[in-house]
Amino acid sequence: MPKTAIVTGASGLIGNLLVQALLQDDSFDRVRAVVRKPLLLEHPRLENAVVSFNDADALEKALQGDVLFCCIGTTIKTAGSQAAFTAVDYAIPVNTGQIALRNGVRQYHLVSAVGANARSSNFYLRTKGQTEEALIQLGFPSLFIYRPSLLLGNRKEVRFGEQVAQLLMPAFNLFMKGRWRKYRPVKAETVAAAMITKAKSGEKGVTVVEGFAD
Repeated sequence: MPKTAIVTGASGLIGNLLVQALLQDDSFDRVRAVVRKPLLLEHPRLENAVVSFNDADALEKALQGDVLFCCIGTTIKTAGSQAAFTAVDYAIPVNTGQIALRNGVRQYHLVSAVGANARSSNFYLRTKGQTEEALIQLGFPSLFIYRPSLLLGNRKEVRFGEQVAQLLMPAFNLFMKGRWRKYRPVKAETVAAAMITKAKSGEKGVTVVEGFAD
């Protein structure tokens, strides 16, 4: 049973909800948020590991525990370029995975995206797919890949397109059945809850989670 949970991307939409849920779960005696700035959250079992993701020594110390949850993610608009996007959505998940595995972490949980495919013509989906493939190659005993569609929730940053979609997409949920179900919008807390459930499941190998049920 995992005891020390490590969370990267803990200040984001899913990451923040995940940290709060982990702190409410007695299965975890320590939750370490690996962040650039401390979370505005206090709890006796929460540890803020403030690091630069370019600082190998700091990451070596921070990425020690039982299970690593990677909720890192940005947009090309926010990153500013495809290269900068790759540095966040590919380099950080893979680099932290390498270090964590070397440190004896046995479980890795990655928030990816529906449609992720290393051979996609879409840059965003191709990068997500390449990240998934790189992590599979690392050989974690347990690797969980979550592919949510549009995330419902309150982000700190305003994404106008997502705000409009959040209003319109739920109306189409009744038509999204069968193979289309995985494209339904999903609440961020639903994804966070699924991650914790899987972390406690003891499943081995590579597990891909799509079509989340609220």
